[in-house]
Amino acid sequence: MKQILQDEYHLVFAKSGEEALRLAEQSQPNLILLDIMMPGMTGLEVCQSLKSNPVTNHIPVIFVTALDDDADEATGFDLGAVDYISKPVSPPRVRARVKNHLSLVQAELLRATRLQVIQRLGRAAEYKDNETGMHVMRMSHFAAVIARAYGLDEERVDNLLHAAPMHDIGKIGIPDSIMLKPGKLTEEEFSIMKTHPQIGAEILGDDDSELIKLAKTVSLTHHEKWDGTGYPNGLKGEEIPIEGRITALADVFDALTSKRPYKEAWSVEDTLAYLKAQSGKHFEPKLVELLELELEQILQIKAQFKDE
Repeated sequence: MKQILQDEYHLVFAKSGEEALRLAEQSQPNLILLDIMMPGMTGLEVCQSLKSNPVTNHIPVIFVTALDDDADEATGFDLGAVDYISKPVSPPRVRARVKNHLSLVQAELLRATRLQVIQRLGRAAEYKDNETGMHVMRMSHFAAVIARAYGLDEERVDNLLHAAPMHDIGKIGIPDSIMLKPGKLTEEEFSIMKTHPQIGAEILGDDDSELIKLAKTVSLTHHEKWDGTGYPNGLKGEEIPIEGRITALADVFDALTSKRPYKEAWSVEDTLAYLKAQSGKHFEPKLVELLELELEQILQIKAQFKDE
């Protein structure tokens, strides 16, 4: 293994399972190649320990083994291994497998970095909007529940969960005299306020990340309405991306059922009555139905993320 990989990677070696666990926690490698048959702890036991430790459970493990037993292979995958390399090892195969899995690690790190940027921008919008962080936590989890019930796959649900908090990022660009005004906005002020979806889209810009693309979509479309009377582009019905339609409903549900400096919290019953009245106008009818069907789970989320 040293001869095969030393020219391309920094390598750390352990001669026992116990030493491997210590080194893995200490050096935090990006990938672990692990034999199964070892004196003392077996590779399966080492993998189990790695995956049960929150410090090391994210590190991908590839088993390198002479065993040719489907049961052992299944056990390894059940314990969290990502791949197997059979002995005697083939240098090209080893290099290819290592390269592929490290590219996945890099992709996940890039996604995590982008997610951190999005979350921090979301916090900036909260400060500007004089709202608590719990609002965006609640509405984004509501959105995920509704999206899952609507039939979106888990990857899209997860992306929406992380993109939805960015829906109001454009309010960073709205003057404080409008954002913090205690009374009703004038027509001119409201026209300025209605530019925040476009400002949000410009802040997020053009990026090849699916997560940031979705955050831009959510920012731009969460004030569009099912009947075409929304803004900024007057989109109608299914012209509005489904993630924007879901975010709009989740946002309004939480806004109405939460106390704000300018209003008391509405009851769940009154809020549902309002949403039903707006079904087919502001909101897609199917989404309103799904919110009511998933109401128990949504109220559990609301209780979990109470305002401080």
